[in-house]
Amino acid sequence: MARIRFEHVEKKYSNGFHAVKDLNLDIQDKEFIVLLGPSGCGKSTTLNMIAGLEDISDGALRFDDEIVNFAPPHRRDVAMVFQSYALYPHKSVFDNIGFGLKMRKVPRDEIERRVREAAGKLEIDHLLDRRPSQLSGGQRQRVALGRAMVREPAAFLMDEPLSNLDAALRISMRAEIKELHRAMQTTFVYVTHDQAEALTLADRIVVMNDGVVQQIGTPDDIYERPKNTFVASFLGNPPINYIDGQIESTDGSTARFRRGDLAFDLPASIAAKLGSSHGREVRLGIRAEDVDETAAGAAGSVIRGKVNSILPVGSDQFLGFDLAGQELFFRVGKDLAHNLGDDVALSVDLNRLHLFDKDSGETLLW
Repeated sequence: MARIRFEHVEKKYSNGFHAVKDLNLDIQDKEFIVLLGPSGCGKSTTLNMIAGLEDISDGALRFDDEIVNFAPPHRRDVAMVFQSYALYPHKSVFDNIGFGLKMRKVPRDEIERRVREAAGKLEIDHLLDRRPSQLSGGQRQRVALGRAMVREPAAFLMDEPLSNLDAALRISMRAEIKELHRAMQTTFVYVTHDQAEALTLADRIVVMNDGVVQQIGTPDDIYERPKNTFVASFLGNPPINYIDGQIESTDGSTARFRRGDLAFDLPASIAAKLGSSHGREVRLGIRAEDVDETAAGAAGSVIRGKVNSILPVGSDQFLGFDLAGQELFFRVGKDLAHNLGDDVALSVDLNRLHLFDKDSGETLLW
């Protein structure tokens, strides 16, 4: 088993809470799928249904072609890595990694082989005699990964495994998990609310909100072609900027976005998708990095405002930008010198605009 399919799956609790709604998802063999969304969106519940830790209220969950709705966890050939690591404090690293194999009555020499092989791959073979209390957070995370690896499962399930680590260690552990997936050639299903983890690790991302899948796609698809304003807002640092306005006279080849004195002549590629949209209320999306001060002055692509805040972030800086009472945030180079209250003109890359229906929040560019 390595292909996992949800067919119209629902999860409802006895108190009436509807955690997962009509979930249809096909996870391919050896794929790295990331379930991404805010707290309470249903992503961990989805993972737990795969593991058999949550019952399915309706629909079918298949491992390959077999429906496993009622299969107990130990019959599912999956291994789970938890946020809390869930290590036995009184056992050594060796015994923690090999505990599951011991419970399955795997021969001692086979346990020895698998544990030492996994520890070597994770570079913790020198820690096998220590207890969890003697390990750093990153080392404990490797032990939890090793415990899953030795089972040689058909699928790895990971529930926010890096959330307890500091920022620098999270970055290095992402690289290790990505390499682990490449080396093991096994299906990975990974839950996180961290957009950077999702964009770094995933073959495909499943964005969820309020129990509903919002969009499924590659990291590039999700970031560059968001299906709605929720998806567009959830990915990006700082978050995408929105400006509400109207579409002016479109004949299928030309169109203009206007909000008061601010107006953009939209590229032909966007205008062609708008059809007869004169007067339509829309929400324009501009990602923080899609501006350029050095080119400010290009006709039809400039926004002007005052600098409200300046936030240095290493190689770049975030400018808080007041546009007629609305605050926007843009990412510019640190070599651009500004002071609070400065008037600034920024040129927008019109080919990278996002456009959504104001009422539904759905993209107008698909």
